[in-house]
Amino acid sequence: MCAAGRRWGRRERALLWCVLVAAWEAAWGQLRYSVPEEMPKGSFVGDVAKDLGLELPALRDRGVRILDRGRTQYFALHGKTGHLVTAERIDREQLCRLVEKCVLRCEVIVEGEMKFFEIEVEITDINDNAPSFRESQKELRMSETTALGSRFPLAEAHDPDSGRNSLQSYELSGDEHFSLAVQAGPGGDQRPELVLAKALDREEAAFHELVLRASDGGEPARTGTARIRVAVLDANDNAPVFSQAEYTLRVPEDVPVGSTLVTVTATDADEGIYGHVKYSLKKATDLASEIFQLDAETGAITLLRSLDFEEGDSHELEVQAEDGGGLSDTAKVAITVTDVNDNAPELTVSSSLSAISEDAPPGTVVALLHVQDRDSGANGEVRCSLDGGVPFRLRSSQGSYYSVVTARELDREEVAEYNVTVRAADGGSPALWSSAVLALRVLDVNDNAPVFAEARYSARLPENNAAGALVLTVRAADADWGQNARVRYRLLEGRVRGAPLSSYVSVQAETGALYALRSFDYEEVREVGLWVRAEDGGAPALSSNVSVRLVIVDENDNAPQVLYPPPAPAPGAGWAGVELAPRSAEPGALVAKVVAVDADAGQNAWLSYELAKATDSTATVRVFVLDRNDNAPRVLWPAAGAGVVPRSAEAGYLVAKVVAVDADAGRNAWLSYELVQAPEPALFRVGLHSGEVRTARAVSERDAAKQRLVAVVKDHGQPALSATATLHVVLAESLQEALPELSERAAGADSPAELQFYLVLALALLSALFLLSVALAVLARVRRAGPPAVLRCLGAQRFSVAGAAFPADFCEGTLPYSYNLCVAPGRAVAEGAWLPPPPPKNFISTLYHRNKNILPRGRNNTTTGGVSFLSGRHRPFLADSFTLSN
Repeated sequence: MCAAGRRWGRRERALLWCVLVAAWEAAWGQLRYSVPEEMPKGSFVGDVAKDLGLELPALRDRGVRILDRGRTQYFALHGKTGHLVTAERIDREQLCRLVEKCVLRCEVIVEGEMKFFEIEVEITDINDNAPSFRESQKELRMSETTALGSRFPLAEAHDPDSGRNSLQSYELSGDEHFSLAVQAGPGGDQRPELVLAKALDREEAAFHELVLRASDGGEPARTGTARIRVAVLDANDNAPVFSQAEYTLRVPEDVPVGSTLVTVTATDADEGIYGHVKYSLKKATDLASEIFQLDAETGAITLLRSLDFEEGDSHELEVQAEDGGGLSDTAKVAITVTDVNDNAPELTVSSSLSAISEDAPPGTVVALLHVQDRDSGANGEVRCSLDGGVPFRLRSSQGSYYSVVTARELDREEVAEYNVTVRAADGGSPALWSSAVLALRVLDVNDNAPVFAEARYSARLPENNAAGALVLTVRAADADWGQNARVRYRLLEGRVRGAPLSSYVSVQAETGALYALRSFDYEEVREVGLWVRAEDGGAPALSSNVSVRLVIVDENDNAPQVLYPPPAPAPGAGWAGVELAPRSAEPGALVAKVVAVDADAGQNAWLSYELAKATDSTATVRVFVLDRNDNAPRVLWPAAGAGVVPRSAEAGYLVAKVVAVDADAGRNAWLSYELVQAPEPALFRVGLHSGEVRTARAVSERDAAKQRLVAVVKDHGQPALSATATLHVVLAESLQEALPELSERAAGADSPAELQFYLVLALALLSALFLLSVALAVLARVRRAGPPAVLRCLGAQRFSVAGAAFPADFCEGTLPYSYNLCVAPGRAVAEGAWLPPPPPKNFISTLYHRNKNILPRGRNNTTTGGVSFLSGRHRPFLADSFTLSN
């Protein structure tokens, strides 16, 4: 019982060891199964899903499949059960004729996880082949004088099965003169020999019929037979003898078909028929019989078909030489096939992704590659590489597998699709290679916010616009793709004059078109500032904002409103007012000032006054003339100046100041200065607005002594006008040192052209003085005689004493000019007469005390007065004074 217990303990330990080994192999991604040969298609091999821990629904979701590296797919994975089954009938003798242990390998590819597991399936032998002889009938010739105990080699039987199913024993039957002896060969094989047990007598029996039977160890056992006929001959003294007991040769696998590899030679000392030797293959495998051919007469071994190192790297033949008397000798021929680089690497894409997200981290596996080369040695060493310029790299995996992984983060906006070329080259000379192309599409991730076409938008919208009018269109583009690039627009919340912004404008979500929802009034809203947001369709969505400025443009939709004189009491009678003018008033005396305002802006609010009806004929109208940029800047200094700069001057030293004026006004008179020509551009600079020429750096000894600087003066008109000024600068420490340079410049300046200019200028001045003297004399004579009536409007007092008043928002760049308007008396009377009622004596004072807003001003408060009416938010435009003329 104790012994039985110890045996049971050993069995348990062995079983536990097997379980641990299987678990270790499964953990390292390798499964092993065994299946008998000749099983029908669909036979169970192993439960892959259970052994790998895969759930049955995951087999379809993860893309699990079987990949067989052979030329024929022998195994398949059952999708519903997860079982490994046979895909074809497997013949062990056909697959592994030269291998004792027949193992087929395949891989399980899990595409969803980019993993693989190796599977080894051992094909076990069944007794499906009986022993067979190459020749079913064999004839031996023996001399009747052959000594007892002589041995004659017999042909061996061949059984492609393995183990106990292979050849196990021989039996001889048929004649008492012979017996059978079996010798063990060097490789453990059995070699039958015919032994002469009883002396032969040709006269008694010329032929002996024997049967050689070979049996294997299967259950039931299979047998094969060969008939042996022994012919008894007269005496044959000598047997053939080979020149070598063993022939050894090395043959490259690319030897042409039909080539003679070796010639075996055997000699026989007999003469005649007993000395004639014939050659035959005594022993050869089925593969060797298909490849090699032996010439029976010459002993030459030739090639029947191409050698293949990968199919078999060595072959062994046993050649027999037999003479006419039945005596023979054997020799061994060992042929070693050397490898030639005739197989390119086989590169197989086991699993690959067709698309990858652009935010995949570096090291993400995109493809599994398997590479193998059927050659050996250096010819079978394979190196894999990727074409340059792609963000991927190769990583060696288990066995002959490689993984293609990302080397860095991808950017779909930079490259949307990759064609990755993988090359596999062997170490032969010349090297053979193969390649595979992986097409990989980069999936978009919402990593780009919309970008507006402009940094900011502005538009001008006339007031009194129609509701729903298109204002402008904002546009934003998104570098992403698909839904992530779909841009929608919306307004950010805001308020205009206390009302929601959405009640004034709206934006079309798809196109970005901005519409006005109501009619704008410039007098109420002059500008609207808003923000538009562009948002893409990603999750989460990205957005960007842009500012939009709407400027309401004024239109002349408001008539002027007269503030003084006040409107007449009767409806439709216009305005009425009473002013006092003494009969002794001189021409140009101020009678009254009409005050009016306009709610519009700009030119729409500029008011002009015209005397539509009057009993007399003279009025003064003040007209404001807008400036136009019709005067170029005029340089006052330097005309042709020269300056001295000491060589010890530091940076910022004042050299000169360019002085220029512009007869225009406003922006048209704004001047800017720029240095356009200098021998040393880095030595001098000019102030943009001051015109000061200063040194930009310290003066060095390398600088030229004479410097000619040209500065341009430009105004800010449209278009801009300009003038140039030339300044000659001498670099010297003292005036004495600069005198030669200045005198040389003065001598060169007195040219004939300049002298002619000065002469013309002097003549013009003299002519002008003469004309001025004549004009003064004529005016003096006319003044003593008294002015005629038609020239009274040219009197000295052309303007109102009260002066002119300008609107507070009058734009800069305008200068007031005064013009006299003379109206013929006949025309004024023809249009009608205006006879004001006689005012009371204290009219002026009463009018002043009743309305404090009427302010009298002028030379004489009792006769004339200019009033300015200021009330509310209006800024009145003061009309020029009316002047009476006798």
